[in-house]
Amino acid sequence: IWTKKCSTIARYRLINRTMARSTCSARLLIRTALLLSICFLLNPADAGRRGFRKNKHDGGEERRAQEDEKEGARRVGRKERKRLEREKAVKFAQMKADGQDQISMTKEAAELRSYELRKKKKKGLFRRKEASLAQVLFPGVSPEEYNDNEPIPAFVELVDSQKTQLPFQYYDLPTCKEPHDAIQRRFRQRKNLGSRLMGYKLRMSPYSFPTKVNKGCTPLCFVEVGDKKRTWLRKLIDRQYRIHLTLDKLPVLMRSKELNYAMRGFPIGFKAHKASTGLEHDEYYFFNHLKFTITYREEPNEFEGVRIIGFDVHPVSIRHDFGTVEDEQKFDQLHGGAEVDQRAIEKVHGEPISTCNQDFAPRNDPETYLSLSGDVNKPMMNVKSTKFMYSYEVHWQETDIAWADRWDVYLVGSPDDEIHYFAIVNSLMIVVFLTGAVATIMIRTLKKDIAGYNEMQTIEEAQEETGWKLVHGDVFRPPQSYPMLLCVLIGSGAQIGSAFFATLFASMLRMLNPIKKGQALTAVVVLYVFCGVIGGYVSARLYKFCDAKAWKRNTIATALAFPAVIVSMFMVLNIFLRIVGAATAVSFLTVFFIFLLWGCVATPLVFVGSYFGYRADKIEVPTKTNQIARFIPEVPYYASPPISNM
Repeated sequence: IWTKKCSTIARYRLINRTMARSTCSARLLIRTALLLSICFLLNPADAGRRGFRKNKHDGGEERRAQEDEKEGARRVGRKERKRLEREKAVKFAQMKADGQDQISMTKEAAELRSYELRKKKKKGLFRRKEASLAQVLFPGVSPEEYNDNEPIPAFVELVDSQKTQLPFQYYDLPTCKEPHDAIQRRFRQRKNLGSRLMGYKLRMSPYSFPTKVNKGCTPLCFVEVGDKKRTWLRKLIDRQYRIHLTLDKLPVLMRSKELNYAMRGFPIGFKAHKASTGLEHDEYYFFNHLKFTITYREEPNEFEGVRIIGFDVHPVSIRHDFGTVEDEQKFDQLHGGAEVDQRAIEKVHGEPISTCNQDFAPRNDPETYLSLSGDVNKPMMNVKSTKFMYSYEVHWQETDIAWADRWDVYLVGSPDDEIHYFAIVNSLMIVVFLTGAVATIMIRTLKKDIAGYNEMQTIEEAQEETGWKLVHGDVFRPPQSYPMLLCVLIGSGAQIGSAFFATLFASMLRMLNPIKKGQALTAVVVLYVFCGVIGGYVSARLYKFCDAKAWKRNTIATALAFPAVIVSMFMVLNIFLRIVGAATAVSFLTVFFIFLLWGCVATPLVFVGSYFGYRADKIEVPTKTNQIARFIPEVPYYASPPISNM
């Protein structure tokens, strides 16, 4: 019987070994097949070459040469890349030395811009790949194509200044009336809370831009400008306010090849020093004529229609010649309208205006500047009238620059970028220096205590607490006075911080499109409201740790304290903005919506977070707190507030 059992056991062992070997063989075959498939997927060029080597007479020689060239380009070594980079650096340095600018729409300037922005034209976190600025800044935005003679709408934005924080609407200026044409559906933008708070509103400009249609000097409208408006315009010019237009989502740009810089928008006017005018005081002049240059690309093999590449403007101040006072009075019936046809002017005036017609191109001339002084006795003032005539002209130019590279000039041409970079580097260096100084002081302070603890010989000496170890029994002691204030502040800070990092994470995932006005601010407000759960939870748990009992009062204070302060400040500032007439003044409907969002969404979420925070276990601390608080010696007067704050 024992022999039979042993033979049976041996058979089972043999069967198990055979099955194990077969299983290992099957696993080995599967792994080999997987490795071969992965190699084929990762390096299809080698697989293709092997197939072409087996059949050389099937036209595979040319394809193999192409794939060898691609593989060689991929396998360029580090030394070769360094050599190519040095050659490019020398080439573009020579172009700069020869006086090549970076802001014009030529092929050489585009190559120079692309080289200067080579570090910004990369996307990816670990393996940064080459990309265009359109892919980096505005992911998912596709180009628009326009047919010949198709009208392209231009939109006006805020009139703002870098010297003040009070923007104004374009149509608050003494300008032409807003056209009543309906905005096409593909150009519309959804209004959001952020755009309403920032004052952005999509409004048509009074200028018309049919595709590939050049326009000479075209009268736009006649506007009466009173004394108050002229005084206001002089203040705006003195504070360097600029007007902003957009065409095909491109901001209008002022270029200067001589100074090699480009700036967004154009100024309302300019201020001339008395030394240049020969007057007793400085003079203000108004830009009433605009020369637009639209750069486009047309490639029938790639796409149908025309793509907009650039949108430039050159402002001109010109005093249009209306003739005599009697002739000027004839234009009263054309006052304040939209674009005025030359035939209407000829019908009223009898002939075209000499300073604005198809045969005359206005230019900046000190003899014909349009002054804002309001003194009729000055030689540069218009004839006993405050009537301004707006005019413009449009020129279309074709270029070979790709649509994806049309944003390069906006990053290269700004003269203030280096100042911002220097300010950021300076701030970082100050932070590093202060961190190092604090760390050095702490190391020197704790060095003696650490050395003393290391030299303790007996257990009795080790049990005695000296130096900074004395505070471990008081670190986690709940505050005896105003524990609710501490909990409310920490809960509000947790809510703000979580909303900030959530917005930052959403922007890193490309969920926020910077080309949509106000979307980032809307995301901040909405995420702050939804993060009320986190604020209520943190505040409730900390309040429970303090062994306090008024949990309802703490929850209400967490929900209302910080938002109440912000909304109160916002309402006070909004009153002053409404008085001044700024574009950022918020309407009553928007204020009501904010209150609705605060009371019906944010506050209930804080209560929900507080409910779960009070139901959670009490926070446990790693050390035991002393029953009697340690006595804190009094500090000298110069080390206590408010003297210490100074």
